[in-house]
Amino acid sequence: MELPPLVLDRDGEHPLPVQLADALRAATAGGVLRPGDRLPSTRALAATLGVSRTVTAAAYDQLLAEGWVSARRGAGTFVEETPPASPDCSKATFTQSDGMKVALLQAGGGVDLTAGSPCLEALDPAAWRRAWRAAADAPPDAAPDPVGLPAFRAAVVEHLLRHRGLPADPGSVLATSGSTAAVAELARTFPPGARVAMEEPGYRRAVSALQAAGCVVVPVPVDAAGLVVDAVPPGVAAVYCTPAHQYPLGGRLTAARRVALIERARREGFLVVEDDYDGELRYDVAPLPLLAALGPDVVAHLGTASKLLTPTLGVGWLVAPPAVVDAVRAGRDTTGLRPARAGQRVFVALAAHGDLARHLRRLRRELAGRRAAVVEALGGRVTGEEAGAHVVALLPDAAAERAAIAGAARHGVHLDGLARHHGLTPGTSGIVLGYAGPSRAELLRALPIAAAALAAGATV
Repeated sequence: MELPPLVLDRDGEHPLPVQLADALRAATAGGVLRPGDRLPSTRALAATLGVSRTVTAAAYDQLLAEGWVSARRGAGTFVEETPPASPDCSKATFTQSDGMKVALLQAGGGVDLTAGSPCLEALDPAAWRRAWRAAADAPPDAAPDPVGLPAFRAAVVEHLLRHRGLPADPGSVLATSGSTAAVAELARTFPPGARVAMEEPGYRRAVSALQAAGCVVVPVPVDAAGLVVDAVPPGVAAVYCTPAHQYPLGGRLTAARRVALIERARREGFLVVEDDYDGELRYDVAPLPLLAALGPDVVAHLGTASKLLTPTLGVGWLVAPPAVVDAVRAGRDTTGLRPARAGQRVFVALAAHGDLARHLRRLRRELAGRRAAVVEALGGRVTGEEAGAHVVALLPDAAAERAAIAGAARHGVHLDGLARHHGLTPGTSGIVLGYAGPSRAELLRALPIAAAALAAGATV
């Protein structure tokens, strides 16, 4: 097994065994060392690093005690399959020298706390394999499908009814390649140069998809209660919003604003594009009714399997009024765009065996626990609803935001600032912290670093 670069600082304040244990632990948490990897013997590693065997043996003993590695008689020392997430880990801090941190980060050992990645640790490998085997039983397709498999659309209808309270007719459902792809398809049905209202700050990929289709994006402010409906200008063709969990600030569109938005859409003739990218993930109370349930005649509802399961499937869904469904289908006939069937079949298999519902229950428990750990680590800085897979930690200004990002990066933790989610001059500064993508061990090790960077940034 070839280890990543390990640089020990003999003049550092921490003992060499501590430095070495920290480096190996970080490499394991960061994925540089993978479960099942065999570590060099203490003698071989000591020779490589130019230290005594006492140093390497003490480091291994510490990792053995923590459960990060295991010793197999006659075989050697191996990285454990599931490193523990103990309270001690959650309070630990990196003690490597700067040289070691840089070396590990260059080797891919950093922790990415940006939002947008699914929680793959919650996905049952056995269920995943079983679904792919079931999907492979279907014969190859002889022709493309512009609508989506009937079984997939039926599974989506059942999922929306059970988990989002949305009664939908299979005829109103189209398979998509994901939420952003669906936004792009909808945008191509709008008149040339159509003005589309967009949350500010908001989802930049949706902005790019709209602009690529020739739409003029009109920023509309958001606050703790979501999109400010009264600020939507007249004359727009559509309004894009994330009402269940505003991205990125995390607010929930209030019931009064939902009603006001639907009423305006009916009165003024625009389409509401409801991106429900993580609406299944709520941890405090039941979500408010979907906009599509309140106004099925004026709302195009978008969902995706990317955050719920994995982007590997490349599938999502669109539930929309008949005229919108027909326009999207016509666009597919013209462009040849078709959602792939493989991911649809896997989704169907997961739903058919009950694995999808079990996964969702497991995912909610896992992410609720992770969110609690984030809130505890960051204290009162966290804003947003108890939902989804990210939180926002506000900072006083852009300088504090940049300082926090830079401070965390020096310790191998990648943070995302609010600045890049604005199309205009940022009116809010802070960090958008995702907690689904890293492993639990990575998250618990990175949180003290993120908290320290935020605290330091706030003092700039």
